[in-house]
Amino acid sequence: MSNGDEPDDGEAALTDLEDFESRLDSVAESLEAAETETDLDDVEATLDATAEALEAADLPEPDDEDEDDPSAELEGRIDGLWEDLNAQRGPYLEDVTDDLESVVSTVEGTRWTETGSAELDDAVASFLAEIDDEIDSTVEDGEPADRLDAAVEALSELDLDPDEDTETIEALLTAVDGLEDDIDAAESWDDLTVREQLIAEGFYEVLGPEGRRDYPPEWNAVKIYEKRYQQDRSDGEAIEMILLALEKLPGGKDHFMEENILDSLARIAPPEALEDVLPMADKRNEKAIRVVGKIGDPEALDTLLDFIDGDGDRSLQLETLRAVGAIGSEAATRTVADRLAAEDAEIRSAAARALGRIGDTRAIEPLADVLADDPEASVRASAAWALVQIGTERAFEAVETNADDSYLVQVEAEKAALSS
Repeated sequence: MSNGDEPDDGEAALTDLEDFESRLDSVAESLEAAETETDLDDVEATLDATAEALEAADLPEPDDEDEDDPSAELEGRIDGLWEDLNAQRGPYLEDVTDDLESVVSTVEGTRWTETGSAELDDAVASFLAEIDDEIDSTVEDGEPADRLDAAVEALSELDLDPDEDTETIEALLTAVDGLEDDIDAAESWDDLTVREQLIAEGFYEVLGPEGRRDYPPEWNAVKIYEKRYQQDRSDGEAIEMILLALEKLPGGKDHFMEENILDSLARIAPPEALEDVLPMADKRNEKAIRVVGKIGDPEALDTLLDFIDGDGDRSLQLETLRAVGAIGSEAATRTVADRLAAEDAEIRSAAARALGRIGDTRAIEPLADVLADDPEASVRASAAWALVQIGTERAFEAVETNADDSYLVQVEAEKAALSS
């Protein structure tokens, strides 16, 4: 076996630049003369051995920095010959089946309009008729993707040689190319405008003539769907339509539709909306955070708690604390309690109220400390309110102890006294 310095199969050893150039000239000539896959295999073996020899060779480096490196030039020639070699191979039956499998993926991954589905059926039928003479089995009627899968299987069973059956393989590749063109031309859901998509989904059907004339009609439709859901919380279609509008209509400078749809969802708090709204909340959309809080699913805490850790965006923290309180999961207690030490009095107040809504008795002591020591009356009042909401004897005692505080605290203390 050659190590790059010894002759291989009678070929001369490669020792200097001229040897490599001569060898590559010979490879280029052999490649041009190659007519079969076997010929190309021989060229590949020689080219591979030449590349290995070049890697092991100790060719002189140029004396002048501006001179081209001969090794780099040889590597470039080898790369070019590899490209030419690969381009000259085939065609292979595997190219046909690989391309057809890619078409199947497109068909399965695309939502087609009614018109597009008909165009897709025609394209598949035409393709199968074109290759019918080449495959041994009949592809039965069915869904387009299933029929194409069956065609892939039938084609895979053929025994086509790239040398002997070149014309047949090229004809099959041409047929697949034509199928791809026809499928690209078929009408998919993404080809429609937003309004056309909403029409196709029946979004506007709840609007009478007057509602269609009012601008924007989409907002009128959302309000109707909201009312329907308020009247019947099992009305899944109403929520589907509101979420469809949220998906399709958030664009525009002022995000008018997005904001109003989120307000609508906050009013009705449908659990079905969590999957759609939580990613928006993750992007710090405060209206989406409000919706998530109204829905009240503890699953959202993994997203929300990061927003109240540290002294970040004040408005975001306030909205998030309200949402976390509305969710009411004790898993949030420690993180929320840490915000009782925030510099901003409104954030401390919001944290106290969130703890009251959560109702975890572990919050009694930190809330009692706030009630006794916080310099802001509004924060102390929120702590008193929270302790009353927790409602244990120990919580009531902490409030009653501060009954001589400001009026707001006194009100909460009176509630505690009545409840204890």
